[in-house]
Amino acid sequence: MRHLILIPALLSGALALAACADKNSDATVERAFQDVNVVDENDLNEVMLTVADPNEAVDYFARALKPDPDRIDLQRGLAKSLVRAKRNTEGVAAWTRVTRMEGSTPDDRVDLADALIRTGDWAKAKKELDSVPPTHETFKRYRLEAMVADANKEWNRADSFYEIAAGLTTRPAGVMNNWGYSKLTRGDYADAERLFGEAIRQDQSLFTAKNNLILARGAQHNYTLPVIPMGQSERAQLLYTMALTAVKQGDVEIGKGLLRDAIETHPQHFEEAVRSLRALETT
Repeated sequence: MRHLILIPALLSGALALAACADKNSDATVERAFQDVNVVDENDLNEVMLTVADPNEAVDYFARALKPDPDRIDLQRGLAKSLVRAKRNTEGVAAWTRVTRMEGSTPDDRVDLADALIRTGDWAKAKKELDSVPPTHETFKRYRLEAMVADANKEWNRADSFYEIAAGLTTRPAGVMNNWGYSKLTRGDYADAERLFGEAIRQDQSLFTAKNNLILARGAQHNYTLPVIPMGQSERAQLLYTMALTAVKQGDVEIGKGLLRDAIETHPQHFEEAVRSLRALETT
């Protein structure tokens, strides 16, 4: 009889263990799906921050935040997307919110300073950068420090920060171009020319630096094109820039000749140069 009593007990125990095993299995599967979802979400967030249309990214992060507004990673995504979408006033508000959240970092304050600069609020941008610990030495921080120093005409500080920023990136062309433009606005044309040349050596596709280089040379009454990589359309545009610079400085006849060169060089009809030449010839 004892054996007969034990059989149901053993069966019920086995069933309980089986049920327990099923539950554990279900929990494991659920956890696995949660892990996959987290990976998928992270991938999607990255796509939204890099290649997606900025306004679509704003909508995506705004929707994601509705059920979970305390997630700082989503708040950062929204702030970055607003700045990418050139909605800078909203971006300032979003970055301000991030900096007040638990888990915010010095990088968040740097990004807030960046958004403030984009709205033209240089004073608040400087205040935010001043609150960043000096040990937080990043390219973006020093690039912004240089820009703020430039805006305040603190030339020695600007030069120091530009130099540090250039040393903290493997792609310093943009910094060199900004530094050169700073020198150009100060009237230090020779140094500006040097920095624009360095920017072009770092990135031969940077047309802004090429155009700025022409401005720096023209300011020194040097109206010859430098030996730099340029396509036919670029060459025509640079000749046009040089022509306008010459005219502005009173070298009108040289400017007319450069405009003719620009018109002849351009592979298509160069309407701006044609209008400028006609205006000079009728005055």
